[in-house]
Amino acid sequence: MQALAFGLAGCMAMDIAHVVAKGRFKVNAMSAKLTGQRAAEEPHRFTSIALHFSIDGEVPNDKIERAIALSRDKYCSVWHSMRHDIELTVTYQVVSG
Repeated sequence: MQALAFGLAGCMAMDIAHVVAKGRFKVNAMSAKLTGQRAAEEPHRFTSIALHFSIDGEVPNDKIERAIALSRDKYCSVWHSMRHDIELTVTYQVVSG
């Protein structure tokens, strides 16, 4: 389950970095924090996931929001390989520095 979580966080992070870079914005660093809720009964699958990105760079909020939406809706193959009834919440903060 940890590997699946790491895969999802990494996949979305790479998508976001790629989309932002194609928009000619520089990201100095990015970190992700993922927490998940799992079902009480077997097979203890994820029922909800919260993913938070901290982005160091000069990137407008609307560009990050677009990158997150593209990753979630189109590009992230890990997310698209998971069950569609999992609640996914993605948040972010920009740290200019």
